[in-house]
Amino acid sequence: MIHPMPDDATNQAAMNATLIDRQDLTDTLAIVRIAPDSGVIPSFEPGQFVSIGLPRGEDDASVVASVMRRRAGSAGPRLVRRAYSIASAPQTRDHLEFLLVRVDDGKLTPRFFDVPVGGKLFMDETAKGDFTLAHVPHAADLVLIATGTGLAPFMSMIRAYRSTNRWRKLILIHGVRFAEDLAYRAELQQATLHDASIRYLPLCSRRKDGDNWTGQCGRVQTVLSPEVYQSLTGDPLDPKHAHVFLCGNPAMIQDVSALLQPRGFTRDTDTQEQRNLHYERYW
Repeated sequence: MIHPMPDDATNQAAMNATLIDRQDLTDTLAIVRIAPDSGVIPSFEPGQFVSIGLPRGEDDASVVASVMRRRAGSAGPRLVRRAYSIASAPQTRDHLEFLLVRVDDGKLTPRFFDVPVGGKLFMDETAKGDFTLAHVPHAADLVLIATGTGLAPFMSMIRAYRSTNRWRKLILIHGVRFAEDLAYRAELQQATLHDASIRYLPLCSRRKDGDNWTGQCGRVQTVLSPEVYQSLTGDPLDPKHAHVFLCGNPAMIQDVSALLQPRGFTRDTDTQEQRNLHYERYW
């Protein structure tokens, strides 16, 4: 999951981390693991993010800028940085894991996908963000709704808190285009077998020949009608007991928010403790 962040034109940090593992799920979707060279993993809450960066390409403008910085005594490279949600749990202390999609016209991901295992990059030493469970009561139902790589912060939450009674029931709804885009599918299916409080509801909006998809079809809104939701989860989607987290495509967030707000879910309240609708856009 990617968060918007402006290009960093003055960052003085050197490449301080190493890509230690990469699992390509499709030509454009990958799970990557990055270890800081210091060996110190930043403390974080599930749902937070860190920025990752690479030096800018050496086009004419950047070459001139590099020369000017060297003349001025600047030692650090100019970086293109983006912030990505952490998919690993805080208990994992030797690396951070991320779910990345290649954006062909993006400034970072096409080059990131060219970094080999063992390659160097920049990773921030501090995690940020308030898209966490900090203000969610332990007795609440959690409804986590993601599209695409918006799944990443929810993976961190599930990995950190499953089988700990952190929620009464957790419903994860993950919408993608094709079945092959369902990252972490096997792990999530296993999680439901070992923790009866977790329900995993993947959806595909399109089909490919030979994908053998037999699950739910359509967009995430498909399962949010009162009748369908209750039939799939066994409970109504009740704003008195449930907190809904949305992460992914801004259009999905807008549409689902418009769908749920008339049913009693709200983000615009006086205190964080009163909110039961939370969202994080990834562009």
